[in-house]
Amino acid sequence: MWLSVEGDDPAEGLAQLSDWLGRESELRGLVRPGDSAPGPGELGALADALVAAVGGGGAISVLAASLKAFLAQPRRSDVRIVLRTSDGRRVEVDAKRVGNVEALVRETLRQPE
Repeated sequence: MWLSVEGDDPAEGLAQLSDWLGRESELRGLVRPGDSAPGPGELGALADALVAAVGGGGAISVLAASLKAFLAQPRRSDVRIVLRTSDGRRVEVDAKRVGNVEALVRETLRQPE
């Protein structure tokens, strides 16, 4: 899964998200900087995403809880996290519609709860 950040300063948002997720001991080694998934009709991608290798189990719950906490932090501008899979599934999560992040992550990965 690729995680990218959209907002006023996506590069800064991605750096903050990377630092945030890097503090989660359960995610160490599972999240790293990488290239975003190319969209339909795109030939390549820029290095503007994090790659999360969370295939299932507890790592999804940890990632979801961490994303929810990250989005709950006070900011000067709106931030949106976009989750994409290699087969084109895409989910956007922001602080206004954070809801059940774990369900959205599982839905994106098509993993049962």
